[in-house]
Amino acid sequence: MIVKVSEREAEVLAAVGARLSNAQIANRLHISVRTVESHVSSLLRKYGVPDRQSLAALAIRPEHDQAGYGTPGGRLAGLPVALTSFVGREREREAVLEAFGVSRLVTLLGPGGVGKTRLAAAVCSSSPMGGAFVDLVPARDGFVTQAAATVLGVTERAGEPLENAVVERLGHDRALLVLDNCEHVLDAAAGFAGRLLAACPGVRILVTSRERLGVPGERTVPLTPLPLASDAEALFLDRATAVDPEFSADPALLTEICARLDGMPLAIELAAARSASLGASGLLTALDDTLRLLSGGRVADQRHRSLRAVIGWSYELLDEEEQALFRRLSMFCGGFDLAAATALTAGESPGAVTDVLGRLVDKSLVVHRRGPASRWQLLQTVRAFAGERLRSGDEHDDIRERHLRWAADTATALEERLGTTRSADATTGAPVRDWRQDFDAVADDLRAALAVAPAESGGQAHRLARALGHLAYARRFLAEAQGHYRQAAERAPTPAEAAEDLRGAADCSLDTISGQDVFDLLLASAEQAHAAGDGNARAIALARAVETAGRFLASFPEGIPAERIGHLVAEAADAGDPGHPVVAAALAAAAAWIERPAEFDPDPSLAATALATARATGDPVLISAALDAVSTAAGRAGRHREAQRLTRERLVLLSEMDRDDPRAAIEIVDTLHVACTDATVAGDLPAAIAAGRLMLADDLVGDHPYISVSRLIPALVLGGDLFEALRYGKRMWDGWERADRPAAGWLLPSVSALALANGLLNDQSGSRLWRSRVGLVMNSARAGGSCLASFGAFADARVAVHSGDLGDAAGLVERAFAHFSIGRYEAYARAAGAELAVVAGLPDAPERLAAAALAAGENSWATACLARATGRLHADQDALAAAVAQWEHIDARLERAHTLLLLPHRAEEGRAALHALTTPSPATCR
Repeated sequence: MIVKVSEREAEVLAAVGARLSNAQIANRLHISVRTVESHVSSLLRKYGVPDRQSLAALAIRPEHDQAGYGTPGGRLAGLPVALTSFVGREREREAVLEAFGVSRLVTLLGPGGVGKTRLAAAVCSSSPMGGAFVDLVPARDGFVTQAAATVLGVTERAGEPLENAVVERLGHDRALLVLDNCEHVLDAAAGFAGRLLAACPGVRILVTSRERLGVPGERTVPLTPLPLASDAEALFLDRATAVDPEFSADPALLTEICARLDGMPLAIELAAARSASLGASGLLTALDDTLRLLSGGRVADQRHRSLRAVIGWSYELLDEEEQALFRRLSMFCGGFDLAAATALTAGESPGAVTDVLGRLVDKSLVVHRRGPASRWQLLQTVRAFAGERLRSGDEHDDIRERHLRWAADTATALEERLGTTRSADATTGAPVRDWRQDFDAVADDLRAALAVAPAESGGQAHRLARALGHLAYARRFLAEAQGHYRQAAERAPTPAEAAEDLRGAADCSLDTISGQDVFDLLLASAEQAHAAGDGNARAIALARAVETAGRFLASFPEGIPAERIGHLVAEAADAGDPGHPVVAAALAAAAAWIERPAEFDPDPSLAATALATARATGDPVLISAALDAVSTAAGRAGRHREAQRLTRERLVLLSEMDRDDPRAAIEIVDTLHVACTDATVAGDLPAAIAAGRLMLADDLVGDHPYISVSRLIPALVLGGDLFEALRYGKRMWDGWERADRPAAGWLLPSVSALALANGLLNDQSGSRLWRSRVGLVMNSARAGGSCLASFGAFADARVAVHSGDLGDAAGLVERAFAHFSIGRYEAYARAAGAELAVVAGLPDAPERLAAAALAAGENSWATACLARATGRLHADQDALAAAVAQWEHIDARLERAHTLLLLPHRAEEGRAALHALTTPSPATCR
């Protein structure tokens, strides 16, 4: 399908594919969020796809891949650009293809320098599949997933491991993933590959390594040196003539040189780089002398010995200046730019360093990677040799310190760029790179510098750890961010700094809504603040811990004893200055959530006090938290419209928060989750669906496979988007099962809504399936899961009205009017129950209508339903027409269609609308 899009739409599409939120796209393109929403809607319509996720999948195809990220269905992202021709290996290429015929995991095995990476890249260049080429040379054991996620352009979402985002991106498409240079992260790579193969049936994985992964079903293709009298000489001649176009040599002499080099491609390239100055005869003599010196060495593999000899020989031919830079560059595990290389020298100018780098490139000891910004890299085998030389000298500690200082300075500079939206330099007009690109380029080196920094590194390691925590969070590597903040706390030079770092770690934990983890980190922060003599910081940390225990109790494995909470509140009050605005706000919020013993039941008057105290600070994060207490209290009291209004205020506050600051994380996550639910509870379906789509598009909350989509499903069903709801329902259930069915009583409304959707589509088997799943969710839920059963009572009553199966009408009506401990969906249940009483002709139908009306005032859907039920009871055409108008007002299209059927003069209109809503289209079947 060829779709014509404008230049601006193409930019928006690329940004959607890069998983940017509407707000981030607006900042990047210097347009309003409303304009972005308009472009997204236009793209959804033009491509005929139902949701943003489908649009993102289109965005990453080759014709749309403007963000630099690749995925299934196009080309391989991260594929190295070959600067030289590829010679030989036809037999090995065929062997790889044959191996893929019987296995989805193929490993190219061979020693360093034998050409595994070049062969893998050559295989990929002719592959019709998209995917990613992941260079694991700079990766450490804990960061294999990050390396793949970075190339694929996916990020971690709140409450979900990063690996899940990788799995979702690869999905069921046919894709090729290359894991290049796995030997130093063998266990991590094996586990990652095994999980991907199990979760993504269309994915094939090509591995390069000196050892096999050991994953079941793995096929290996051994890679040996290039054969003599053919490919080895061809490679030498190709590289030699690249250095000296006039180069020529007797074929027998070339064969002798390649034989001395054991046919190893890297050794051949290094030797060929010297051919212009030495000539073929001189080169052979030099190689003979060098190899003879090592003939007595104990090396397991002759090829390793010859390769090391050639690297060593090449090193000895360097001048002192070149040798010094070559050794120092071994500190970089990934690529590096000119500024990084200069940082490791003793005050040399960038121009001088550029000159030396150029000479090292000419001698094939350094590889120049051209791109938007020039970068260089040492091949893994060459870097290992350079590192040995650095460690054997007396400058290693000094160079490591310089590398750490460079890493800390680089991380701090990147941190200062967070939140910048310029697309061009104000002075020169030159394009400004997104900080994420620059972070991705150096992230592995920053991590490595921190990992090897000695305990006595002083403030540099602490500065690096803290900046890495902030950067990893902003890059949406959430679990990594918390780990760096913890490292920062361990390396903090003072207790006050440690207290701040532990608060940062707690904020990252809140992002995954792990209450116990947050609680413990905040108490640790309070201890450090106490050691620092900072009473206010201690009071704030203790109060936040108490607030967490009350506000997010469901995320604790076990509740915190009331006696302990009381002690912590007293400690907080004694520690801080009550006249300090932030201390006062923290203490007031804690008091609101722990006054009443029930879960999620803040005291209304104390919540109001907390809000007033928070407003005095002007801090949107504190105000949002206090609004949550007030809105929760309103909802518990049945004032659902007030609760929705307060949550709308929280939505507005999101634009005032720093999305790169972990401190705002929980308010972003909680607000987006609550906004959709609160609007649904109030029967405001347009607001609920808008909030739900905003949530799914958010880069932090994201399209979580079962948390986020579960909030939207009830609103979709109530509005009549049944097929979209069922599609999301399958993903929700699969995601929940992949997570081993954690306690999730809050899934009940969405599961019941899906049973309702099937019932409204007259799919009895589907309805039975989802009704059975209601029981599974109930069984998995901790105490309190049954409090949302009111939606199930509503769904059963509504299906009975639709199907006309009135055999158990009295029982269903009685259940719909039962007392629910939390009456969040009580208005729905009672309205549907009253209508069922009318349709079934039950004698108490008038009384049921009157009773239901008492709860319907806070719910627009229930109000419309009762208007229809009243029209049915009294055969009142005006009441039915009023119900149609009310359904139209809240965009409940399916209910409008059913109501039109009751009006003889509009029944045909109703049948057409009903057919359109209950007949699947090609787009809804995707």
